[in-house]
Amino acid sequence: MSIIDKMTSDREALHRIPELGFKEVKTQKYLLDAIEEIGFKGQIICETGIYVYIESETLSDVTYAFRSDIDALSISEETNCEYSSTHSGLMHACGHDGHMAILLGFLRSLKGKKIRKNVLAIFQPAEEGPGGAKNIVESGILEKYNVKAIFGLHLFPNLEEGIIGCRPGGLMAKAAEIDITIIGKSGHGGQPHLGIDTIQVASKFLDGANLITSKYIGPSENCLVAIGKIYGGTIRNIIARTTILEGTIRALSIESFDFVSKKIKDLARGLELAYGVEIEVKIADGYPPVINTKKYVGLIKDSVSSIDNLKYKEIMAEMLAEDFGFYQEKIDGVFFFLGSRNEKLGYINSLHNSKFNFSKKVLENGLKVYSELSKRLSIY
Repeated sequence: MSIIDKMTSDREALHRIPELGFKEVKTQKYLLDAIEEIGFKGQIICETGIYVYIESETLSDVTYAFRSDIDALSISEETNCEYSSTHSGLMHACGHDGHMAILLGFLRSLKGKKIRKNVLAIFQPAEEGPGGAKNIVESGILEKYNVKAIFGLHLFPNLEEGIIGCRPGGLMAKAAEIDITIIGKSGHGGQPHLGIDTIQVASKFLDGANLITSKYIGPSENCLVAIGKIYGGTIRNIIARTTILEGTIRALSIESFDFVSKKIKDLARGLELAYGVEIEVKIADGYPPVINTKKYVGLIKDSVSSIDNLKYKEIMAEMLAEDFGFYQEKIDGVFFFLGSRNEKLGYINSLHNSKFNFSKKVLENGLKVYSELSKRLSIY
């Protein structure tokens, strides 16, 4: 069986057994067995993660890491494919099954070659949450193996199959959850002057939050505040004592994120003084931004340019989030998008969609990029 056929088989097998973050027990066993079959030894890390360290024959002190996430999502699959999820309510709707298959294929491609630089393959749990990359980094493995740079990819249906999307600098946003609790005073709807209406104050908060990103952040600095949920009050003729807003902050730089966070807290204090309410602001410390190292983005571009039927495209930054940024806080690295949109085959659905799917050609494209990149890194 060819490497491409084996990658397809791996992807379909892994697609059948989706599991949530830090619960990837069956996934881990499949990966360990596959790694052993290839001829390498998988080591367990961070409960359900795995790493494979391949030492160079030249005793190099340089290591390059390649990362795949392994977890799935709480989504009921609707692809109707023959290898659909066998775990009710769970699905690989973000392409992590493909990521794992590509990294396994890459390991197969290394077997038998003279390795001149050390390789560290990381099968990382819990990318979708709570962020397994942070656990991997905190384990000390990057320092242990003197990792110089790390590379990762993500299937991306916004790009056509055959397109590799990347950019130097900010590619994906820092993301954090925000919870705003406004406490006022309940009262009869017919006597509004005797209460403090938190729904009205919530509307002022929404206006103010939109003003922060539209007027106090430069147009070239990607940043947003999105409130996706708001609820308050009890019945129609009672003034709402409590209103809660839940949302997210996204920014491509830590500086912009910190600025917006401060302005939100300033806005809350101003509304407290103006309307006599109490406002509690909670901003979780989410994933850091994905910031690509220019030098290695150049190697990705050169690699893709030398591969037939693949095309490099410098894309706009995305306000999506990825825990790959935790690695890049410590070492250089590049994260890139692997186009998977194929209208002819009907693969047009977005990530996190119950009908998301992709062709085996995408797996081959991912392997080609890693293989060509390895040559330019002098891995073999």
